[in-house]
Amino acid sequence: MTKRGWTGEIRILPLAVDGEIRPGDSLSGRLLAAAKRAQLRFQDGDILVVKHKVVSKVEGALVALDEVRPSAWSRAWGRRFGVDARVTELALQESRRVVRQKSRVLITETRHGFVCANSGVDVSNVDGGRHAVLLPEDPDRSAGRLRAEIKKKLGVEIAVVVSDSFGRPWREGLTEVAIGVAGMRPLTDYRGRRDPHGYSLHATVDAVADELACAAGLVCGKLAGTPACIIRGFPYRRGNGSGRELIRPAKYDLFR
Repeated sequence: MTKRGWTGEIRILPLAVDGEIRPGDSLSGRLLAAAKRAQLRFQDGDILVVKHKVVSKVEGALVALDEVRPSAWSRAWGRRFGVDARVTELALQESRRVVRQKSRVLITETRHGFVCANSGVDVSNVDGGRHAVLLPEDPDRSAGRLRAEIKKKLGVEIAVVVSDSFGRPWREGLTEVAIGVAGMRPLTDYRGRRDPHGYSLHATVDAVADELACAAGLVCGKLAGTPACIIRGFPYRRGNGSGRELIRPAKYDLFR
């Protein structure tokens, strides 16, 4: 899709799934059923944004907390700050390294390369605290599989973004980021182009996939019961993109 003829208007169409999503479910089937109930049809050029938690659930990325045996360090951290040592232990197991640890907050770098709280391990919106959900093993692969299944069933070319909620340095509150991408380029590079005043841009690279994830977050909130949405009308660049492209290489990261 290009910007030719674009009006600047996009639509965000929620997909409310009926009932709990469980391991082994067909995520594409559940989302297509949600679209049918909402009287929506996927169109070429649509962007499907899906919260990672439902992706993790269907892929079985769940851990029974009763089966987790925390290390001495995790138990000490839990006693000191009143946090669940089992969740801390899972966060450590899912991490490459601990980036920061202070006042109940454990910031880690996951094996994917994401820097986030507790390696993305979460117990909300699962089953009342009996299980923790992990990040998908390969979010890009998950996005690609979902995109391929929808194309096979409907014959339409769409992009897929798998999103998660991250905190941010220097800013309060959570916002959405793209951790998996398929069918689109996640970055738009404006370097070398000129602004309306003739100034040549030198540093502007937009994280388009993150911006789309944030837009979807307006209708896919934690308490909304809406784990996915269709974004329609945005002129993204098609291609074999990856969520990994959004991770800044360590040699360019001033904060590592």
